[in-house]
Amino acid sequence: MDLVHHAEEILLFVLAAAAIIVATRWVSRRTGLPAAALLTIIGIVYAVLPGPNIELNPEIILTFVIPPLLYNAALDSSLLDIRHNLRTVISLSVLLVLATALLVGVGFDLWVTGATLAAGVALGAAIAPPDPVAALAVGRRAGLPGNMITLIQGEGLLNDATALTILSVAVASVDGEGFSFPTAVGQFVLSAAGGVVAGLVVAYFVRFLRHLRDDPISANTISLVTPFAAYLLGESVHVSGVLAVVVAGLIIGHDAPRYSSGASRLQTSAVWRLIDFVLEGFVFLLIGQQLPAVIDRLHEYSTATIWTAVAVSVDVVLLLRPLWLVLTQLLPRRMHSRLGGSLDQGHEDKALTRKEVVALSWAGTRGVITLAAIFTLKPNVPDRDLMQFCAFIVVLVTLLGQGLTFAPLVRWLGLKANKADLARERNEARSAAVQAALDRLDEIQQEKHDHIEDRAIETMRKQLTVRLERYRKRLDLIEKADSDEVPVSPQYEAALAVRREVIEAQREELLRWRDSGMLTDEGLRVLERELDHEERLAERS
Repeated sequence: MDLVHHAEEILLFVLAAAAIIVATRWVSRRTGLPAAALLTIIGIVYAVLPGPNIELNPEIILTFVIPPLLYNAALDSSLLDIRHNLRTVISLSVLLVLATALLVGVGFDLWVTGATLAAGVALGAAIAPPDPVAALAVGRRAGLPGNMITLIQGEGLLNDATALTILSVAVASVDGEGFSFPTAVGQFVLSAAGGVVAGLVVAYFVRFLRHLRDDPISANTISLVTPFAAYLLGESVHVSGVLAVVVAGLIIGHDAPRYSSGASRLQTSAVWRLIDFVLEGFVFLLIGQQLPAVIDRLHEYSTATIWTAVAVSVDVVLLLRPLWLVLTQLLPRRMHSRLGGSLDQGHEDKALTRKEVVALSWAGTRGVITLAAIFTLKPNVPDRDLMQFCAFIVVLVTLLGQGLTFAPLVRWLGLKANKADLARERNEARSAAVQAALDRLDEIQQEKHDHIEDRAIETMRKQLTVRLERYRKRLDLIEKADSDEVPVSPQYEAALAVRREVIEAQREELLRWRDSGMLTDEGLRVLERELDHEERLAERS
C-alpha cells in the first residue's frame, strides 16, 4: 500500500507539473516573457511552500535530459551556417568558456577565504556555458537576424562539452593531482577529438539504417535512441559524450532531407518538439526547487565570504562576455576570426554591428547544464556548498535578469531579421523546385508512354505551371516592396482564407458521415490526415 500511495503521489506531482508547464506556455505566448524564467520563478515559490521537493539528480540530468535536449537543438541547427561561422563559434564556445573558468578560479584563489585555484576553476567551468533556451525562444519571437540565431545556437551546442571537460580536469586537481594548464588543454583536445569521432561513428551508423527510416515508427525509434547511443559511446571510451551527441545531431539533421521519407520527417519533428517542450519545462521547474536546500547548507560560511564568492562569480559572467566580444571585434582582419567572419573563401568577412554585439552580450543566460555540472561535485570537494550557491545565483541572475529583459533589449536595439529577404529566398527556391519538376516532365514526355500517362503528364504540368506563376507573382510583389516586411497581397490572403474555409467544410462533412455511421473512425482518421497535410501547404511567405 505504501508503494502504491507513493506512486500515486508521484503521478499527482507529474500531472500538476504538466498543468503548470502548459499554463506557463500559454502565459509566455500571450505576454512574450520567456517560459524558462517563469517556470524557474514558479519552482522557487513552490520550494518555499510546505510539501515535498524533488532534489536535482545530476547524473539523471546529464544522462537522460541533456543528450536529448542537445540532440534536438542540433537537429534544428544548420551545419552549413555553423561551418561558415566556425571560428566565431569556437571563440565563444571554447575560448570564452576557458577564459571564464580560469578567471573565476583566479578570483576565488585571490579573494575568497580558504578557496583554491582548482576549486575556483571547477566553479568557473560550471557557470561558463550559457544555456541558449531562453535567449533563442525570445530571439526567434522577436525576429533576431539569422546570423545571430546561428551564433547563439552554435555556442550553446558546443560550450557544454568544453565546460564539462574543464570541470573534470579541475575536479581531478582538487583531489590532489594539482592544476596544470598544459594538462587541462591536452585533456580537452583529446576529449573533444574523441567526442567528434564518436559522433561521426553514430551518425554514419544511422545513415546505414536509412532503409529502416522510411517507416515513420522505425524512424522515430531510431531518432529517440540516437542521442543516448552517442552519449554512451563517448562516455564509454572516456571522451566527450556531449560533443558526440552534438556532432551526431548536426550530421543526421543535415542528412535528413536526403535519407528520410516525408512522413518520417513530419512525425519525428512533432515527437521531438513535444519531448523538448516537456523536458525543458520539468527541468526549469526543478531548478527553482533547489534554492532552499542550497541556502540551508551555507551556515558554516561568513557573510563576507559568501558575498565575495557571489560577486566574483556574477561579475566575471556578466562582464567578461561583452569584453570578450568587443576585443574579438578589434582583432586584425588578417587573423580571419572577427565576429561574424566566415571560414569559407566565398563569404565576405563581416564584423557584427555594435547593436548585434550588445544583443549577443546579453544572450548569456545560464541554465540546467550549470546546475547539473556543479551538483556532480562529490561531498568531499572543499567549498562544495559555497560553489553550488554561487552557481545557483548566477543561474538566477542571468535567467531572470537577462531572460526577462532580452526581448525589450532586442526591440530597443531595433534588431530584426529582414523578412522580405527570407520570403524572397524561399520563393526563389520554390520556383526553382517547380521548374525542376517541369523539366522532369519534359523528359518523361519524350520517353515512351501511353495515352493515359500522357493525360497525367498534362494534368500535372498545368498544376505546376499555376504554382510557378503564383510564386513568380509573389517574387515580383516582394521586389517592388520598399520595407523589410513581407508585402501582403489581398488576392493571396483571400485565396488562403477561401482555402481554409473549404478545408473546414470538408472536415465537418466527414464528421457528419462518421456520426451517421456512413464512415468508420479509421476511415475518418485517414481522410483527416489528408486534409491536415493540405492545410499545411498554405504558404505564408
